[in-house]
Amino acid sequence: MWVEPVELRGQHVILLPLNYEYVDELEEALLDGEIHRLWYTAVPQIGQVRAEIEKRLAWQESGSMQPFVVIDTRNGKAVGMTTFCRIDVVNRRVEIGYTWYCKSVQKTLLNTEAKFMLLQHAFEKLNAVAVEFRTNQYNFNSQRAITRLGAKLDGVLRSARLYPNDIVCDTYVYSILNHEWGAVKMNLLYKLSCNY
Repeated sequence: MWVEPVELRGQHVILLPLNYEYVDELEEALLDGEIHRLWYTAVPQIGQVRAEIEKRLAWQESGSMQPFVVIDTRNGKAVGMTTFCRIDVVNRRVEIGYTWYCKSVQKTLLNTEAKFMLLQHAFEKLNAVAVEFRTNQYNFNSQRAITRLGAKLDGVLRSARLYPNDIVCDTYVYSILNHEWGAVKMNLLYKLSCNY
């Protein structure tokens, strides 16, 4: 496989291959900010973390996803999930997605460092041509966070996703290209060094 299970360790966050060991901590993380109520995200519902892990591990088995559990180094607790997904081996493209964090670590250095480590792994270890990010048209926080990383908007996939009650939404697609990684890396390292 092009994208294999890997541990990524930083000062603020550790990304470990997803497993069932963290079910209880992830269920607890869902209550922090009641993020499970966000209808436009990939956040599992209360009591559904085990099923979500099972689904993500099945996608891993098929080669379409490499899921991680996100660990806060301050207390060693699981605070969310993230993945490499839409893995395109032929074109060396990958998406960082299906990400969620408990409210208390959103907009912190934990998120910045997690994205930095995933991007660094994708560009410097996997030799990716591009890394994508996708988000719902109503997820304005995610759109701002993706832009803050240095990603550029590729376009909008109109009526790309069907939600419960036949609600259809657009998906905003962003990317960072391999020749942009040097500047993006420098900027993210700057943010991390300034606690920004």
